[in-house]
Amino acid sequence: MPQPKQFVITLLVIEFLVGFASNKVSAQRYTDVHSFNCATEACYFMNPAILAQGRDGNLYGTSWWGGTAQYGAIFKVTPSGAATTLANLNCTGTAGCSPYSGLTVGRDGNFYGANSEGGQYNYGNLFKITPSKVMTILHQAGGGTSDIFSPWAPPIQGKDGNFYGVAPGGAYKITVAGVFSIINHSPPLPVYAPLIQATDGYFYGTAATGGTHDCGDVFKMSTTGAIQVIYNFEYVNGCSPYAPVVQGTDGNFYGTTAYGGSAGGGVIYKLTPKGVITVLRHLSGTVLPTPFAGLVSATDGNLYGASVGGGKGWGVLFKITKAGVYTELYAVPNDYTAVGRFPYSTPIQHTNGKIYGLMYVGGSQDEGTLYSLDVGLAPFVRALNPSGIPGNTIEILGQGFTGTTSVKFGTGAATFTVVSATYLTAVIPTDAVTGWITVTTPTATLKSATTFKVLPKITSFTPTTGAVGTVVTITGAAFTGTTKVTFGGVAATSFTVVNATQIKATVPTGAKTGKIAVTTPGGTATSSGTFTVTQ
Repeated sequence: MPQPKQFVITLLVIEFLVGFASNKVSAQRYTDVHSFNCATEACYFMNPAILAQGRDGNLYGTSWWGGTAQYGAIFKVTPSGAATTLANLNCTGTAGCSPYSGLTVGRDGNFYGANSEGGQYNYGNLFKITPSKVMTILHQAGGGTSDIFSPWAPPIQGKDGNFYGVAPGGAYKITVAGVFSIINHSPPLPVYAPLIQATDGYFYGTAATGGTHDCGDVFKMSTTGAIQVIYNFEYVNGCSPYAPVVQGTDGNFYGTTAYGGSAGGGVIYKLTPKGVITVLRHLSGTVLPTPFAGLVSATDGNLYGASVGGGKGWGVLFKITKAGVYTELYAVPNDYTAVGRFPYSTPIQHTNGKIYGLMYVGGSQDEGTLYSLDVGLAPFVRALNPSGIPGNTIEILGQGFTGTTSVKFGTGAATFTVVSATYLTAVIPTDAVTGWITVTTPTATLKSATTFKVLPKITSFTPTTGAVGTVVTITGAAFTGTTKVTFGGVAATSFTVVNATQIKATVPTGAKTGKIAVTTPGGTATSSGTFTVTQ
């Protein structure tokens, strides 16, 4: 059960004795956007406490404490600081309580999270909540021996539309409608942070302890639940990764450990998909930094993060380049109540360009704050889908969309619908190519934070039979940049991309009866029908 405030604060004071900042940087860019009040709002934000940006441009999250029953709350805060409680949680009912998780936004516009306690079997549950405060329990944890127990991290939505997560009892998949299944009974544990789905389609996560050296590990998991540990921490290169990893634009993964490294205060690391680690920074100071929070891969190509110690002992916000150049951006001043202290939660970058996160305590009530850090980054757009095929409708978050004149996927112009100033939808055009999404508004041209993968599709081909040397016309979409065409798995040595919707390919020597496949920078499309090779 949640611990009383006085007990938790005492532990924090013992663990993080006040030190002196070794690298002072102006705090002018830091703002406590909202100070929380335990009596009526969420408060005391522990890891992971992930914030989610909604279609309305507001920030949504959870707390393990606070609210009218003091068992946690779900909240909304505008970027300017106006707060609304969406749900007050109570451990005595079946709705669940103590959501350490934070929230993830689904492509349906709703938010998904996890309660670690309460619920029907007192092992928590998985839930969704709408921006209009309608809460639905999707799965009650602990209902049998083959189930999850006390989920800590929120589920995340995969490319297939289902949600995935890891908790004691197993790795799981759950549909938007709440159809639940365990896909692996023995994942690495304990997992406090949400998974991410990387560009290779696998989910990547961290276990805070266990592994070969009992210092935790980084693992990857397929959509069917197959798990492979790709790195075991061993203290020298870090120990106890409470935070999630983030994938950089270079394809590598970046993260933090709370402990370990040369000074024992944790590390900031880079990890290749094959498990080769590079420590970018061994964290040290009079007060050990101890980062429980993960990193943001921001639009300037740098990484931003937070530590609960370091600086003057109350926490620091920092930037680090992918080459390891570290800059302390903000050290929480030695002011007991006026500002937020102890940033346990992993921050996010809002599409307005600013970094947002949660402080455990501090603020006007000394019960936690939501902060922003303005490092001068420009507004951008974010697609809720990381990839898609022509004809798919893609949801895009941003700002200033009223009066939008153009949406493009690479160089392909899309039809689009402006739903609000902060949300629009766009249909991927047939001539779309993998690259940036750009949205042209009356005041700016906004670019996506990451490249969008446009997957090709094959709708038909003619003829459907033929001998070696036959020229086959393949019809579909997003064929620009095609790098390979195969017949039954055998590569065609000759093909011509006529345009974005048509390819002419010659049946190669050795071709086999089977599917036709087209590969582009966005991925591979396979025909539904079979091409028959005749003699």
